Amino acid sequence: MTYALVLHGGAGARLGVDYTVQKEHMRQLITAGQGMLVDGQSALDVVAWAIEEMEASGLYVAGKGSAPNSLGGFELDASIMHGPERRAGAVAAIEGIISPIRAAKVVLDDGRHVMLAGAGAQMAARAAGLAEVDDADTYYSEHVSHGSNEEANHGTVGAVALDIHGELAAGTSTGGTFGKRVGRVGDTPIIGSGTWADDTVAVSCTGLGEAFMRANAAYDVSARMRYGKVKLMQACHAVLDDVARFGGDGGLIAIDAAGHIAMPYNSDGMKRAAVSNSMNPVVQVFEPEP
Repeated sequence: MTYALVLHGGAGARLGVDYTVQKEHMRQLITAGQGMLVDGQSALDVVAWAIEEMEASGLYVAGKGSAPNSLGGFELDASIMHGPERRAGAVAAIEGIISPIRAAKVVLDDGRHVMLAGAGAQMAARAAGLAEVDDADTYYSEHVSHGSNEEANHGTVGAVALDIHGELAAGTSTGGTFGKRVGRVGDTPIIGSGTWADDTVAVSCTGLGEAFMRANAAYDVSARMRYGKVKLMQACHAVLDDVARFGGDGGLIAIDAAGHIAMPYNSDGMKRAAVSNSMNPVVQVFEPEP
């Protein structure tokens, strides 16, 4: 019975900051997610659940922990993708919805579009009955406690999973960069840039979104594996080298169809956790990757 699950809480980890609380939260999530996969739940459902939990925690720059844009508002992005049929859903610059990843899954489940933005994304989420934010200034206050400030340029959350049925899925959610311009959209909701899943690999990225978009990073991991016949870790490192060429830093998490895991980064650190049928839960921030 092969399965794997990897989470990331952003590649914006800064040396000298204590991430004990985030690490414990990720340990709880990775352990619970492992149980869900062993019980036969789908990779898509586990990915959506894990990201929703991270959004709700306020411990990361996503969901409740999102930081304000240049005018003090909160515009959030998310995407989710199901590998076998490449079904995908995304929301960009969505306001007033507690769980952007659930809004993205509404788009995926509906199937008519891949991305909805702004007011349209909010309308679709409301029509699906998703919970709404009562007071944005009060709700989005956790970014202060977890250290988001002008120096925190990236803090996306994401998850990738392989279930016991052999299906891959990936998802990503973010509040974007601190003080971003109104209407700015990064790589997170862009299928192929911030999120990708097919029958080869599932990928979720975190870092300077503009550079990840220019590299088409998430899809490029799959392309290098399929066309270049390279292994997962080699493909991931090559993609991050490309991101760096465009002036970006960050990281990504990935699982291939055989259950191999990769969690490389080229920033100071990346909050991450992983488990599989052949590996006990691991939670790391600054430890080097191979």
